[in-house]
Amino acid sequence: MRQKLVVGNWKLHGGLLENQGLLNRLKQELHDLLGVDAAVCLPYVYLFQAQALLQDSSIAWGAQNVSQYTEGAFTSCISAKMVAEFGCSYTIIGHSERRALKLESNQVATKRMLNALHAGLTPIFCVGETLDERDGDMAELIVRNQMLNVVYGLDDEAFALAKKFNMVIAYEPVWAIGTGEHASPDQAQRMHAFIRMMIAERDRDFADQIRIVYGGSMTPQNAHSLLSMPDIDGGLLGRAALVAEDFIEICKIASRCYQQKKVFQEPMAAVPVFEA
Repeated sequence: MRQKLVVGNWKLHGGLLENQGLLNRLKQELHDLLGVDAAVCLPYVYLFQAQALLQDSSIAWGAQNVSQYTEGAFTSCISAKMVAEFGCSYTIIGHSERRALKLESNQVATKRMLNALHAGLTPIFCVGETLDERDGDMAELIVRNQMLNVVYGLDDEAFALAKKFNMVIAYEPVWAIGTGEHASPDQAQRMHAFIRMMIAERDRDFADQIRIVYGGSMTPQNAHSLLSMPDIDGGLLGRAALVAEDFIEICKIASRCYQQKKVFQEPMAAVPVFEA
């Protein structure tokens, strides 16, 4: 059964002192949760601090992006290999804000994902539609186009790495990011199931294994209804990742949802039959 995954994306936030307080609080509260992996993705400049504070904890850390280049004359770029040297487990790839602000294409996002995999990182590959695209009944078409490079654009070696390093897909409806809006549990479930079906077109076992997380304004108030859905395996949190109480509560909700699902899926013990 897939373990839940809750990842905090700090975006352009942080400071050495406030980071220390937040990360220490997370360490104290999340050390014994069952059925959920917790991680934070920080700005590059704080990766050393995260490594120092979290290396003996149950919380993983990662970067918010890696370059499509491995080395060379690319001023200000940060390679996947550099990120990996700070003990990172994850990196976010193709986030909607990168696609919008930096005009990242699906092809560039795929190159970044490949570099992450070759560096031994777990990419969190983001897909999702805008409000206009959803209103135009194009949501599945947009997400399918974004997923094509993952499902069919990877050669067998790269696809094996995606399986080895447990690649994650994050469905983030762009219209729900930072707006306070969110997809209904049924809307999110349908898209998560659609993404899993696409992966099954190439590898059914991997489709059953891969974690698909929701990245559209998950809060403590809506987390249970979303995380109870069969194909929603966790959350990629923005605003809630910066508030210790919110992040902790969502992780605890994820743990409860995992344990409830586990109990439901466990086979019932055989009922003894007594002869009359």
